[in-house]
Formats: sequence, structure tokens, C-alpha cells
Amino acid sequence: MKIREAETFDADKLANLIQRVDESAQYMLWEAGERDIQPENQMSMIESFKKASNSAIFVAESDYELVGYLIAIGGNAKRNQHSAYLVIGVLEGFRRMGVGTKLFEKLETWAGVKNISRLELSVVTKNESALSLYKKAGFEIEGIKRNALFINNEMVDEYYMAKLL
Repeated sequence: MKIREAETFDADKLANLIQRVDESAQYMLWEAGERDIQPENQMSMIESFKKASNSAIFVAESDYELVGYLIAIGGNAKRNQHSAYLVIGVLEGFRRMGVGTKLFEKLETWAGVKNISRLELSVVTKNESALSLYKKAGFEIEGIKRNALFINNEMVDEYYMAKLL
């Protein structure tokens, strides 16, 4: 398993990975087929994140296949440039195999170099496997966003979680 920053040549594979994660993950924001993820858009995002000092996309690669991603979106105001909002996804067949943990480890190394001192994310309160991963990585619950999403005909809450570095 190799964890690295995404490169522009990953655009096709990253678009495919995000679509596959959307199709298999019950608690992602976007439902399967709800958005049209194009390789050109992924390439533009990779290029713009590479230029930013506080944003990055990390990928997990196994046998030349992308199996996970972690997107760190840095704050764009002076007052929040020290923070990054995170989005993570791992292919169904690779979950609970340490991929998420390795992505977070790579993220923290990068954050130390980039002077990022706050990592934050949100997670559906019912998503116990993600909650377990985030707590294991040192994230703490800071609050609850009530009725944040409508999933399977019911309103669900999200936790706001953060880790201070």
C-alpha cells in the first residue's frame, strides 16, 4: 500500500474512485449518481491544490489501483489558514484494512510541514466505523449539527469533529 499526494496523471483514476466510493458508502454527502465527476474537474482540483499552501489530495494506491483518498481543503482567509477541512473515502473492499489510518498519518506529516494546526471534519452520528477511525486518529467531537442530512427517508445528525496538532 502506497500513500502519496495525488498527481495530475491520477485524474481519471481519482474520478473513478470517488464515483465508486459514492456508490458504496451509505453516509457520504453525495448519493450514487447524484454528481457527474469528470476527470477534467479532478485534474483542475489537483492542479489548484498543488498551488495552494494549505490544501492537498492524498491517495492510497494498491497494485496501481487507487483505493482511497483524503482531501484536505485549507482555509482561504487569514484567520483560518491554519485549518483544513477533510473529506475521506475508501473503497468498500479496502475498508477496515488500515487504509484510512495510513491516509491520516500522511496527512499529519504534511500538516506539520505546512503549519496546519487544526484538522476538522463532519460525520453522520450513526457512522460507527468512521467514528471509530476518527477517534483512533485523535479527533474529538466538538458539537452536533442536528438534522444535517436526509438519508433513507430520515433526518440524521452529524458530529463536528476536530484534531488540534
